[in-house]
Amino acid sequence: MFFGKKIKKEQKTYDKENQKPVIRASICTGEMVACFKDLRTGELQEIMLVKDESDIEDFMQQYGITERPEKIY
Repeated sequence: MFFGKKIKKEQKTYDKENQKPVIRASICTGEMVACFKDLRTGELQEIMLVKDESDIEDFMQQYGITERPEKIY
């Protein structure tokens, strides 16, 4: 009841040749969003809201990202 099975998160993918993982941060409010930036157009695809450090770790784990994403403003 209280200690259920831990659900394994599914490994997600992204276009590694044309997209780059980034953290978009607001200068005014400090709000952060995990995104993928299209290297050709510069367009951002928002994935998830980042509330703390563990959310960034979850984002990296879900998509198999090994390097810390660059923070852009």
